[in-house]
Amino acid sequence: MKTSDSGTARKNSAGSEILRSCLLTRTRQISRVLTAIYDDALRPFGINAPQFTLLVMIQELGPIGRAALGRRNHHDRSTLTRNLQPLLAQGWIAEGTPDENGRTRPLAVTKLGQTLLRNAAPAWASAQATTRTLLGEAGANAIMDIARDLPKQ
Repeated sequence: MKTSDSGTARKNSAGSEILRSCLLTRTRQISRVLTAIYDDALRPFGINAPQFTLLVMIQELGPIGRAALGRRNHHDRSTLTRNLQPLLAQGWIAEGTPDENGRTRPLAVTKLGQTLLRNAAPAWASAQATTRTLLGEAGANAIMDIARDLPKQ
């Protein structure tokens, strides 16, 4: 199929504009770089950044049901389940008995999970310092401001 020169120019123009200014593309690039920094720091503890974040959230908000945790962290059900499985398998979190209506089994951090949090906290702090340096204070503060203003689910 032959494309006219003007059609090619329009395609290139639209593609160039998307590559140059797409907020989703840029935030995902930033996310991948930052995730790699935290993953590298947390790897010696056998946990990755998304799992560590969930462990911290459960510690701070728990006991908490899966649905509430997913809403709080903007996770869909399958992603949340995939990230919780290793935490359950390692014994870092446990599911409690179902509530009175039998629908919610609250998640809580175990003693083993609390130990992991204490031991891994310095590695997290190191990754945090690295990312703050990479982003600069203004960039880091802008991300925190944007995250704070995201719609609550």
